[in-house]
Amino acid sequence: MKFEDLLLETGGFGRFQILILFLLCFPRINLPMHFLLHNFLAATPSHHCAIPHQEAFVNLTTEELLLISVPREPDGTFRSCEMFSQPQFYLLLLNSSLQPENDSLIEDCKHGWVYDHSQFTSTTATQWDLVCEQRGLNQATATFFFIGVTVGAVIFGYLSDRYGRKAMLLVSLVCSGMFGMLSAASTSYSMLAITRTLTGVALSGISLIILPLGMEWVDVQHRTLSGILTSIFWSIGNMLLAMVAYLVRDWRWLLVAVTGPCFPSIICLWWVPESARWLIANGKVKQAHRHLLRCARMNGRKDFAVSPEALRRMTTEKKSGENYSYISLFRTPVLRKISLCSGAVWFGVAFSYYGMSLNLTGFGLNMYLSQFVFGIIEIPAKLIMYVLVNRVGRRQSQAWTLILAGLCIGANVIIPKSFTSMRSVVAIMGKGFSESAFTTVFLYTSELYPTILRQNGMGYTSFVARIGGALAPLVFLLDDVWRSLPEVTYCGVAVCCGSVAFLLPETLNVHLPEGIEDVE
Repeated sequence: MKFEDLLLETGGFGRFQILILFLLCFPRINLPMHFLLHNFLAATPSHHCAIPHQEAFVNLTTEELLLISVPREPDGTFRSCEMFSQPQFYLLLLNSSLQPENDSLIEDCKHGWVYDHSQFTSTTATQWDLVCEQRGLNQATATFFFIGVTVGAVIFGYLSDRYGRKAMLLVSLVCSGMFGMLSAASTSYSMLAITRTLTGVALSGISLIILPLGMEWVDVQHRTLSGILTSIFWSIGNMLLAMVAYLVRDWRWLLVAVTGPCFPSIICLWWVPESARWLIANGKVKQAHRHLLRCARMNGRKDFAVSPEALRRMTTEKKSGENYSYISLFRTPVLRKISLCSGAVWFGVAFSYYGMSLNLTGFGLNMYLSQFVFGIIEIPAKLIMYVLVNRVGRRQSQAWTLILAGLCIGANVIIPKSFTSMRSVVAIMGKGFSESAFTTVFLYTSELYPTILRQNGMGYTSFVARIGGALAPLVFLLDDVWRSLPEVTYCGVAVCCGSVAFLLPETLNVHLPEGIEDVE
């Protein structure tokens, strides 16, 4: 008897599975609130050099003070990082647009900066003056966070296959809450960089474990539903981030607000059982037996009965003393092919997704409304994928969504700049395809790997995806060689990686593999 058959006897998909998916979706909402937080946390408001007080300035208005103290840009705005070495009082008498031609009169800010607080009370940029020559450090806070996410993918991918899904999810939630709060209490930039990196490590565990843990309790027919449902809650988190950031304009309290939901999630985890598949695969049949009986009772199957001995016979055979690791993903021929191909697909999905997200300027709305609208746009794309992956299959859906995303990027290379409406429509379609590809790849990868290596597989592919995400912004530098080279690069990578998906096996209506021999 396979575990899938056993699951059907307990009710297949009932109140027990609905409860698990609902409880697991709650921490899922928290992920985008941290992953996309940088736009608000490290926002740089308009600023200019602080001007030291002088008696000669007593009768001057703020505009006049700026006019004689800060040089202007060609468009008439005041420069952010430079000031006059001496007040230029003659500018009050002459045309205000006239600027001194002698550059020796201009110097860098020496007395700090004055920030516009109309939109943000405080950000990391205003907290530690991470502007002008230090602006790279402000952007680096996002880099540190995603370095943590990359490292966490490797750590939690291995540990959750070794010590269990629920235990590692609990560790991830506790550490996310702890390091998130420490980030809010940072007294220096160094402390913020370290705590944000550790927050990224911890949140990576939540990202990796939630989908497989829910899916391992769901029957074949409802696997797609569970994958799409958890993915939709990511989009809900997107919209909630916009609302929370709109209401909380101080970066410390914003961190507290987006970290707070981790603690209710820890309480919710009390009612989430460990994966019975993992327990059986690792010989812990007594715990698996207890959870299966609970599942059957909650689903109304009071006549369900199975002995621990029957579960023990289902245990995946392990060689004496053998422990599975990332190396196991490449030891056997079929699993090696799956790992290489899925790694390429994940790289292409993340590379094109972040390439489009960074290149899509939005709808001319303010940043809060833009964030909210982008969250809404993702939901229809995911609902359409729910139909497609069940009708045409995972492989075709994965390949064509990624290929079409690439072609949309490439199309904007050909469409003239004057056709702004057409370019916007094509770009939005491309983002929809890109989001659909990301939704599918999480579901598809969870079904490709066997239970004993599923989290190792997710950790490996997530690691490759983070490399793609880290490289995506650097490609914009290629526009010095040829203006359209970045778009051509995104297009080429997406089309090539999408084509690789055709080499993967179809998993529609196929039982989840338990051991390596099932895959082979």
